[in-house]
Amino acid sequence: MAWKMLAAASELFPAIVRAGTATPPRPQPPAARNSPSPTVHRHAPPAARLGSAGTVLVVDVDGALLLSRSLFPYFMLVALEAGSFLRGLVLLLLYPAIRCCYCCLGGGDLAVRAMAAVAFCGLRARTFRAGRAVLPRWLLEDVAAEALEAARRVGDPARVVWASAMPRVMVEPFLREYLQVPAAAAVAAREMKTAWGFYTGLMEGGGEDCEATMALMTKRTSAGEGAGDVVGFSAARSVAFLSSSPLASTCKVEVYVVCPEEKSKWRRLARRDYPTPLVFHDGRLAFLPTPLNTVAMFTWLPLGAALAILRLAVALALPYKVATALLAATGQSWRLRGSLPPPGNSGGSGQLYACNHRTLIDPVYVSIALDRPVRAVSYSLSRVSDLISPIGATVRLARDRARDGAAMARLLARGDSVVVCPEGTTCREPYLLRFSPLFAELGGAGGVVPVALAAEASMFYGTTASGWKAADPFYFLCNPRVCYTVQFLKRVDTADVAGDGKKKKAAASSVDVANRVQRLIADALGYECTMLTRKDKYLMLVGNDGAVAAPRCRQRQVTN
Repeated sequence: MAWKMLAAASELFPAIVRAGTATPPRPQPPAARNSPSPTVHRHAPPAARLGSAGTVLVVDVDGALLLSRSLFPYFMLVALEAGSFLRGLVLLLLYPAIRCCYCCLGGGDLAVRAMAAVAFCGLRARTFRAGRAVLPRWLLEDVAAEALEAARRVGDPARVVWASAMPRVMVEPFLREYLQVPAAAAVAAREMKTAWGFYTGLMEGGGEDCEATMALMTKRTSAGEGAGDVVGFSAARSVAFLSSSPLASTCKVEVYVVCPEEKSKWRRLARRDYPTPLVFHDGRLAFLPTPLNTVAMFTWLPLGAALAILRLAVALALPYKVATALLAATGQSWRLRGSLPPPGNSGGSGQLYACNHRTLIDPVYVSIALDRPVRAVSYSLSRVSDLISPIGATVRLARDRARDGAAMARLLARGDSVVVCPEGTTCREPYLLRFSPLFAELGGAGGVVPVALAAEASMFYGTTASGWKAADPFYFLCNPRVCYTVQFLKRVDTADVAGDGKKKKAAASSVDVANRVQRLIADALGYECTMLTRKDKYLMLVGNDGAVAAPRCRQRQVTN
């Protein structure tokens, strides 16, 4: 019975993804040639239909799972994030021809191949991570809750085939890691061809890949009662392909096609319902690059570059009170939520501020809110960012507990206001990473003032894990509108905190105090606390632990 399921599903897949091979079709057995067209139902598959043990569900990811009708934004994300602005501009200029192929000529496969050629040609295959670091954020926001629920009705997840016209490197990481598609389930998508380690821009044919995928799925699933019962799940625009697809007469095959009226009532998958929470993602774009949005971005870029230079010059040349008023007129604003912290009784020592990390200019807005200079400490900061900082040089940390603690203690002993981001790296989503407890041991009699920060950007993110970090401030300042919210919370007492190496009996450990500060900031922002770290972020987005080599001069100081 297994061969029947393989034959039926291998015929159904090209109809769903609209991607046939370039070679002539192989001769079909007489039973397949004389078989009737599949039964088409114009609604989502009911739960009773998918509950049988032998049913195989083939889900059209592009047509049924995703709400949007166009794959153009996802290829544009690859072109811009993995390529360059020039590559994205070429793809945008080709959009009228791509749209014509898709709508007028019925060449959906030709349109996908053209977009893949522009987006992938010349990219290094080994370092391509947009499918894992960039695309999942946008694909998750486009998932239809009703379609995902229908796929979950299949008793055995291994009997669900996820078919897509997009290349495998674009769609499979999203399905496996964020929708929790098991390894036993098949993902039927085409591969991108490579030469000498680079993508050529050409896609594999698809027929052989489909057969291999279905054979693997058939091998991993038992035949059981009802084997060979293949059900398709797609959207209205696939009716012509699905109804004309020849199927094996020995298999019972049905296709459930969602009409536009029904799909328009579907809702996006809520963040709280994500199978895997979206904590980390990379990329510069803070918007989905639809054709109109992309045109707006390229139109804004020249003005945005000039505006970034103007904003930077104003921030460096003028006092805070004057600069903030002028910057607000350009769309760069900030607001203080609550009140300023009362002065502490620290006996002449400085004050320590612990804030969540949104962008590299977090300490600047803390300084603006306090209306006095602060000293920022950071693990990694580019020389360009340090040079243009309006609050002076940043104290660099070396990830050495003793040395970093001594450096921060010296600043506090001099009476400086010190701003530290205990997370160690930025996080864009409403989550807080684990707070390093070192800061809790240094607050002393003055305690630690938690600071809750929120940053809003309309076009570009001012952070990156894989890109050129020296450009972070320019991308942030290039936004048409940016807004920072600063909220000072109640001071946390750290006088009796003991950390590693302290022998006195303490009321609380530094870890407990760090966790308390994390919870206070999370509650103020409505975020969720996690135990994830900088290392977790970089392992996921870049493939390394995010370690930054110390400057040579600093290494010589350590060894001497």
